[in-house]
Amino acid sequence: MNITYSIDQVEAVAKQLISSATSKTLLFYGDMGVGKTTLIKALVKALGSLDNVSSPTFSLVNEYDLDNENIYHFDLYRINDLEEAYNFGIEDYLDSNHWVIIEWPQIIEPILSGDECIINLSIESENKRQLLLK
Repeated sequence: MNITYSIDQVEAVAKQLISSATSKTLLFYGDMGVGKTTLIKALVKALGSLDNVSSPTFSLVNEYDLDNENIYHFDLYRINDLEEAYNFGIEDYLDSNHWVIIEWPQIIEPILSGDECIINLSIESENKRQLLLK
């Protein structure tokens, strides 16, 4: 799936992403400022959570509630190596069967199953973003 969208279309894009996802583990790649957290906010809302969504840059993980499950939102930008991810139990989250949304997942790529949905975001123009779902 390849979508070019503007900020006023982000909620529709989030719904389309959910319906196209083949996994509940979503890996978000893209440069700083591309809109990963903005799209994730819309995604969490579209999944049905009423929780306030923010980037877990310093806490590493935020947990959002759904009716019968959770959403775990990671920002691994400040993780230095895979050992740090193991120290906070990343494998338990990955094996949880809950929604797992990860920004900056590069550091944990060696332990991923390969079944995750990969979302690449890029800037098309000042007001447009490009989403590529693999």
